[in-house]
Amino acid sequence: MAISERIHFFRLMRGMTQKYLGTAIGFPEKSADVRLAQYETGTRKPKADLTNALAQVLDVSPQALDVPDIDSYIGLMHTLFTLEDIYGLTVSEADGEVCLKVNKDKGREAYELLKMLYAWKEQADKLSSEEINREEYDNWRYHYPEFDTTQRWAKVPSQELSDALVEAFKDHLKDK
Repeated sequence: MAISERIHFFRLMRGMTQKYLGTAIGFPEKSADVRLAQYETGTRKPKADLTNALAQVLDVSPQALDVPDIDSYIGLMHTLFTLEDIYGLTVSEADGEVCLKVNKDKGREAYELLKMLYAWKEQADKLSSEEINREEYDNWRYHYPEFDTTQRWAKVPSQELSDALVEAFKDHLKDK
């Protein structure tokens, strides 16, 4: 989730308007909502000092707003927290071990993630039972979703191609 989406998410979670948050971080009242909208739509990316101000007003860590660096433990934790927000990821304990679970009732996104995790588990189980070797498992992971046989993935044409096709057939459709 991009920083723009995180700002929007936390603003709504706190029940704030764009104007309120914008003025709270120091934008002039006249343009506060417009300025904040630029950050929420990704038109502009806040610099570190503005990210810190937003985090303070939203009462979150600056790392909770910024795109996490999963190469650090803190960044990885904030990635998991984002997955909790979007997909209903929960942490629990089973048989003395920490487990992550997806709440499929959280919505369509959660259900889709759950299906993908089941596909991953299927391949991991095949590796464990030696149905496939490590090279085949890694090949599946590093080419995902290309080699995923549990779901159907559709390739969508680019917007340019779609527009070109509409333009090419526009005259043809008028004749009918």
